[in-house]
Amino acid sequence: MPKARKPSYLLHRPSGQARVRIDGRDYYLGLHGSPESLARYEQLTSEWLLRHGDTTRSTLTVGDLCLLYLRHAEQHYRKNGRITSKVHCIRVALRYLVAECRSMLAAQFGPKLLKQVRQAMVDDRVVRVSLNRHVGRIRRMFKWGVAEEYVPTTVWTALQSVSGLQRGRTIAVESVAVRPVDEVHIEAIRAYVSRQVWGMIELQTLTGARPGEIVLIRGCDLNMTGPIWEFVPESHKTEHHGRRRVIFIGPRGQTILQEILQSDLQAYLFSPREARDDFDAKRRLRSQTQRHTPRVAPEVRRQWRPGEHYNEHSYRTAIHRACDRAGVPRWNPNQLRHNAATFLRREFGIEAARTILGHASAVTTEIYAEIDHDKARAIIGRVG
Repeated sequence: MPKARKPSYLLHRPSGQARVRIDGRDYYLGLHGSPESLARYEQLTSEWLLRHGDTTRSTLTVGDLCLLYLRHAEQHYRKNGRITSKVHCIRVALRYLVAECRSMLAAQFGPKLLKQVRQAMVDDRVVRVSLNRHVGRIRRMFKWGVAEEYVPTTVWTALQSVSGLQRGRTIAVESVAVRPVDEVHIEAIRAYVSRQVWGMIELQTLTGARPGEIVLIRGCDLNMTGPIWEFVPESHKTEHHGRRRVIFIGPRGQTILQEILQSDLQAYLFSPREARDDFDAKRRLRSQTQRHTPRVAPEVRRQWRPGEHYNEHSYRTAIHRACDRAGVPRWNPNQLRHNAATFLRREFGIEAARTILGHASAVTTEIYAEIDHDKARAIIGRVG
């Protein structure tokens, strides 16, 4: 079979635009000779060559390999039929790689070029921990390329020699450790969030659940037999490792859930639709007691309805907006898990905290639990 020939970069004289003809269709790329038009040309022709099977080692560029790997990632990193956030992280990492080495042959990529890409991340002020993870994602892409016989084994072997940047030995920006939220800052936003969001905040603080688990709670996921309820999320962070996640809910958490349990066990308990209905009802009540002029005419008002459940982004956004209105520093829902971990470790020990938080190792729990310095001081005071 003859090798596919790359379509030509052409000038459309009447308009001065660049164009490329692919499968009988003309694509206009912008001003002829501009960087934007050339970048668009490379993207379209690379995708066309991949569709026509031109993925040999001798012609495959880094940009081509990135497109192939993204295609694989979108199929591989899925939960319940939805693409996970891992794909977004891969896209961010490959964005730096494509910007530096798009048209270079993948077979010629090596450690020096990987360090060049890493330096671009440093210059862009990517924090060191995230930077090392991005470099690891790029290496995994080339490992996948070796397995698919797109690049020679020597490329993957050579890239292994590039070690991660170490704390204190680089000019890369250091990340700030995630800390528990001050209880004063939690209570401060109570008046500025819906009862649904406040219920999630309270339940997450009591159980140590992840934000992505709390937003998905349904009646059918609860085992309400016995004094302690059990919540088994339909989806959780480590399910692809074959681990089962059980979240235990005590009397205080049960009280929160009993107020919102519905007859439809498939319905999500913390519903943004109900939060919106509550908001609209309060607004209608205000409009009956005071003169109200809508800012937007009813015929052009945007028709929008919230989804069936919150996601991590909408949950976090609701908290951030409430923090701004309350005049306190912004905090994230995942910090509530740190609050729970610190309390559990202080009162019941590291193993109890590990079990309740669902960690496979106590080492992970150490990251979440702040060391109780008061207890350490008391012990040292008794010792000496």
